[in-house]
Amino acid sequence: MSEVRVRFAPSPTGYLHIGGLRTAVYNYLYAKQNNGKFLLRIEDTDQTRLVEGAIENLIASLQWSGVEIDEGVLMEDGKVVQKGECGPYIQSERLDIYKKYVDQLIEEGHAYYCFCTKERLDNLREGQKMKGQVPRYDGLCRNIPLDEARERIANGEEYVVRLKLPHDRDIKFRDEVRGDIVINTNEMDDQVLMKSDGFPTYHLAVVVDDHLMGITHIVRGEEWLPSTPKHVYLYEAFGWEQPTYVHLPGVLNSDHKKLSKRQGDVSVEDFKGHGYLPEGLVNYLALVGWSPESNEELFTMEELIEQFNVKRVAKTGGVFDKKKLDWVNSHYMKKLSREELGELAFPYMEKAGYVNKEFVENNKEKYLVLMETIQDSLDRLEQAPEQSTFLFEEYKVTEEEAIEQLKGETAPDVIQGLEEALAEVDEIDQEFAKGLMKKVQKAKGVKGKNLFMPARAAMTGNVHGPDLTSIIYLLGKEEILNRLEKAKSYMN
Repeated sequence: MSEVRVRFAPSPTGYLHIGGLRTAVYNYLYAKQNNGKFLLRIEDTDQTRLVEGAIENLIASLQWSGVEIDEGVLMEDGKVVQKGECGPYIQSERLDIYKKYVDQLIEEGHAYYCFCTKERLDNLREGQKMKGQVPRYDGLCRNIPLDEARERIANGEEYVVRLKLPHDRDIKFRDEVRGDIVINTNEMDDQVLMKSDGFPTYHLAVVVDDHLMGITHIVRGEEWLPSTPKHVYLYEAFGWEQPTYVHLPGVLNSDHKKLSKRQGDVSVEDFKGHGYLPEGLVNYLALVGWSPESNEELFTMEELIEQFNVKRVAKTGGVFDKKKLDWVNSHYMKKLSREELGELAFPYMEKAGYVNKEFVENNKEKYLVLMETIQDSLDRLEQAPEQSTFLFEEYKVTEEEAIEQLKGETAPDVIQGLEEALAEVDEIDQEFAKGLMKKVQKAKGVKGKNLFMPARAAMTGNVHGPDLTSIIYLLGKEEILNRLEKAKSYMN
């Protein structure tokens, strides 16, 4: 068997969509599992929809996700470069190549020049719709002699090139997800292969590029499944070996419709911005449309490479469940060292106005203890400031249950015990923080919930939250005493 070569070939029309990343991940997993190559090709033949910076974002998003590009379009020293022996890897730089192959199709009778105006085509489609027919080209220009067509082109007449499908012939191919597929050419259209501006359509370019780049497996979204018979015919017309087809189910929102930005976040950049880790996002995305043989749900990239199997890709779309993503991501959040979490959470903490570089440098141990303290409560990095409010926001008691605790029978003794114990030290170190509540318990004879709930309410303003020992250390003596004084006003 020849080397497995797959490609991810997005259009640079915006930031990388989450569904696009899943397609890239599946391609990458298959390539690595088979010691093959993963190529990145840019399909920019629709020049009207290009977005500046989109190529750079595509590459950066793949790199961030852990999808390594073996060949094609990459970034080096902040610049877009192309590496490999099958370039160019940007379609707009391959126009001469497409012209050569479209000319070959015309010479061999597999394609023809079409001179129909946009107005005629619009009227044709409108009439077909009114009759309840499927809109498609009626073949008016199919039989124009080649010499006549070339003369009309020489006279300046505008044209496109269309695929000349045979009449009433079954096109058969196998899809690794959906099995054997048969479509009759009478149900298909004579697809435009070359537009009037000299740019190829997707259908010509993808076949020529995949062949010349040695692509063995085409792993792409199911939206291209209806077009595949045309591609199969083109491979046959050129006399080229067919690749293996794998058409992936869509990524759907909760309404079982295609995931769209109208419903919220859809780009990799969005999820990155919310503080999802690449390991969490990739792990979850792999499960949207694919199921492993085991019941496991947590996989490193290496484990995914080992277990991925296209035979277990679903035929129907997978629903994108943000709660499940949060659960998967929280697993990877917990695996971070406190130093890693501190570095990753810093931009979010700084944006909230809680810390800056100078603060972190001068209070490094406290900052890292804070990270340890909030770590288990984080699903994603953007939650770090919210979970840190007990330390940075002005003390107030708004939670009804906390007010009840401060009005409770044991609250005065607990607060007095805390004040007396704190009077014994100049500042709180971690050792003192660990033993503070035991000191209060021993001095006042209060224990369990009657001790800890009022203490927490008095120090943080609520009865739920991080480990109390860490809170004591982080707040420090002066701040705790200030808060205990304020807490007394809720006791009356």
